[in-house]
Amino acid sequence: MAELRVNVTPKAAQQIKAQLSKRAHSKPESGVRLGVKGGGCSGMSYVIEYCDRPRAKDQVFEVDGAKVYVDPKSLIYLNGTTFDYVDTFQQKGFKFVNPQMKSECGCGESFSV
Repeated sequence: MAELRVNVTPKAAQQIKAQLSKRAHSKPESGVRLGVKGGGCSGMSYVIEYCDRPRAKDQVFEVDGAKVYVDPKSLIYLNGTTFDYVDTFQQKGFKFVNPQMKSECGCGESFSV
């Protein structure tokens, strides 16, 4: 079976490091945790939160010194996803490009697989 993974773009890695540098309690292991939770009008929602160290079963993805932690259950839904950062006229923030997504709600906050 192929290894499950999340692709983190250099732009996202740069933004993660920038955000962590502003955080008072950042440690060398600090990064962001990506996850999926039930909810939203399409069934599932993405979760992004600060994380100071990995949990026992987390998969760790590191790009340019930025650490991204994903738990095994979420990784099933995030496998193959590109985690990016966009800064355009219409949108600014982290973006999930998930090839498993079948539909999303109108506001883009939730999805289904």
